[in-house]
Amino acid sequence: MFKKLFGKKNNSENNNQQTQQIEKENNTTESEENKKEGFFSRLKKGLSKTRKGITEKVDVILKSYKKIDEELFEELEEVLITADVGVNTTMRIIEDVKDKVKERKITEVEEIRELLKEELKEILTEVDENISLNIEPSPAIVLVVGVNGVGKTTTIGKLAYRLKNEGKKVLIAAGDTFRAAAIEQLTEWSNRAGVDIIAHQEGADPAAVIYDGIQAAKARKSDVLICDTAGRLHNKKNLMNELNKIFRIVEREYPEATKEVLLVVDATTGQNAVLQAKTFKEACDISGIVLTKLDGTAKGGVVLAVQSELKVPVKLVGVGEKIYDLQDFDPDNFVEAIFSE
Repeated sequence: MFKKLFGKKNNSENNNQQTQQIEKENNTTESEENKKEGFFSRLKKGLSKTRKGITEKVDVILKSYKKIDEELFEELEEVLITADVGVNTTMRIIEDVKDKVKERKITEVEEIRELLKEELKEILTEVDENISLNIEPSPAIVLVVGVNGVGKTTTIGKLAYRLKNEGKKVLIAAGDTFRAAAIEQLTEWSNRAGVDIIAHQEGADPAAVIYDGIQAAKARKSDVLICDTAGRLHNKKNLMNELNKIFRIVEREYPEATKEVLLVVDATTGQNAVLQAKTFKEACDISGIVLTKLDGTAKGGVVLAVQSELKVPVKLVGVGEKIYDLQDFDPDNFVEAIFSE
């Protein structure tokens, strides 16, 4: 029989006090920080490298031209490709901007900047699906997938913290049982977030962990069950079999739950993030994407590449290391933050 860890239920009184203290410190820190910075200013700060990688270069190019010509568009094209917007998406943006220049009879070079903003917003809002998290009505189950190292564990911890602060009863299931220290890291995050965790020993069957998580969520009347899942891409067949088994258990044991399947990808990996996303999309029905580490890259154009090529909405973005730095993705705010002075 697997050794089971039931989070705070099995912790000592000292650990409970420590968790409460950490939670108190987190809440105090967030409250003080929010007084100094709103969501938009934190997003703007987190996207400072991308702003340098895209907007500042665009502005330099536009100032160096007196008229709109093919050479100007070629330079803009190069900026977008090097910012990981992707070749296909870049070609589409440039062609659409050219068409708008002709249609609107635009002759002033500086007007190209607004056309670019307009085009980026159009791409980021063309996915029909709701970009909000699908966790209503409760109970809800959120399955989190993604390869090791993309920030999956951190994302789960931040999401749990956020949902708990919104008044929801949250439970975590540690289904990534093959990565060394994954369970310990997720347990630490559950303590920081102040929520319970269901886990087995390292090497256990991930589907068995999800099964126990569902039973515990039902018994404890949890609003949201967040499930970590294994992220091994070296053998796609194994990955698909593993995820299929988990999805079958969810359908059988928790048919009444609202379901969300989030794919976590690391923005700093650029086009590799797009390739990972395509592989996972073949393996399971992804309903939303979480882009982490956007604050660590000048190539934030990957947001456009992911959403344009996969037709799956980006729902959350990570723009910092703090526990509350996981934000809802807002296309308008994202573009405005990149193009802000």
